[in-house]
Amino acid sequence: MRTGTGPHRFRILGTGTNHIGSGFGTGGSNTVPILKAGTRLVLRFLPSEFGTDVDHVNAIEPAKSVFKGKADIRRATEAAGIPHTYVSCNGFAGYFLPTVGQMDTDTAPREKITILGDGNKKAVFVKEEDIALYTIKAVDDPRTLNKTLIFRPPANILSFNEIVSIWESKIGKTLEKTYLSEEQLIKNIQEAPFGLAIVLSIMHSVLVNGDATNFEIEPSFGVEPSALYPELKYTTIDEYLTQFA
Repeated sequence: MRTGTGPHRFRILGTGTNHIGSGFGTGGSNTVPILKAGTRLVLRFLPSEFGTDVDHVNAIEPAKSVFKGKADIRRATEAAGIPHTYVSCNGFAGYFLPTVGQMDTDTAPREKITILGDGNKKAVFVKEEDIALYTIKAVDDPRTLNKTLIFRPPANILSFNEIVSIWESKIGKTLEKTYLSEEQLIKNIQEAPFGLAIVLSIMHSVLVNGDATNFEIEPSFGVEPSALYPELKYTTIDEYLTQFA
């Protein structure tokens, strides 16, 4: 069943007596009537965030406004009293790792590489299929009710420099490294077209600010899926990069 039209649409997915709500959009206030309309239908609502935990970021524009829109949906969900699980999977492996974080190529670098900031802030990248498996496990788990599922599989918490080092070991070669300063990255964001500016400002948040790992996951608000479901094996960044060597 679909509810609403326009940029703030929500889809209610049913499997037996379990329901997952997935939503998308950039605003919060306009979603309140939609969320209230669904309170009797949804046993568990999972907004389609699937990124950095928007309640623990210190982003610059335009990512700041994008994250605020997601946070507004969280607050509207809570105000409407809808049971929920927020999914903060952090980075998609398939977006970042095939090019080792390079924006100007479709293949992994073998000669030169650009590293944002000093390359030392820890980030998290997870294979998309693993994100899906953990999310499905969490759908009706009482331990994830009204919590944020925050992905930090231990082997996948790595800095940009550490990821580059893994890649170099796989190709048996040391890359020529250029470090792009935070000041230059911000200038690039300010001068970029809007779509690219969003991507660059999210990368600034994750790779320069370290927003994916700059807080502790407290039991009051979050759970880590690889700890919650140790029986599931996730793909490590090291394993993922092997296919591109």
